[in-house]
Amino acid sequence: MDNKMSFEGFHKETLSFFKELKANNNKLWFDEHKANYQEFVLKPAQAFVRDMGRLLAEEVPGITADDRVNKSIFRIYRDVRFSPDKTPYKTHLGIWFWESKSERMDSPGFYFHLEPTHILLAGGIYMFSKESLTRYRNAVVDEEDGMEVADIVKELRSKGHGLGDKKYKKTPRGFDPNHQNAELLLYGGIGGSITTPGIPDEFYKKELLDYCMKVYRDYIPMHQWLMKIL
Repeated sequence: MDNKMSFEGFHKETLSFFKELKANNNKLWFDEHKANYQEFVLKPAQAFVRDMGRLLAEEVPGITADDRVNKSIFRIYRDVRFSPDKTPYKTHLGIWFWESKSERMDSPGFYFHLEPTHILLAGGIYMFSKESLTRYRNAVVDEEDGMEVADIVKELRSKGHGLGDKKYKKTPRGFDPNHQNAELLLYGGIGGSITTPGIPDEFYKKELLDYCMKVYRDYIPMHQWLMKIL
């Protein structure tokens, strides 16, 4: 595999692979089509990680973009140990760029998610660790940090970005339910996200890099805030 290739876009076969995998989610089919996975999914994904990582590093110098599987590129194999769904493979592509505070998934970062029908772009933290959640909640109600994150959230929403799903139904014990930022205490992770209405034309071209970077720029203020408070 040529690890120095530049990103020139994904392929129609990338989408076809995931569509067919969804209909044939078993080891026999995957083994027979593993070469397609490597050529049309993994190879362009690795090029995307390298080039997207360079773009992100211009504005987030500490970002990690590691083109190995189980680093920036999520494994295609599902962890079925505790799931009632025993299908062995993920039917999507996930890519993660992070700036280390601790473990990669406990650190703020930028996410790229591909399914055959859409792309999801996100930035922030999907799920706080116990320690990070405590720091986040204290920052949310801090006079200075709380005002800053409220402004960031307002800006994200004004641009059409979601914040993710609320994990908690009630204000955590020890916090004022009437605090101006009480709503933000209901999140178990925080960040911006947006889902494309279909697959954009840029998906098949190197312009996908700029397309994603334009969205990721909206998430940099939240990223920097999280890096500061965690």
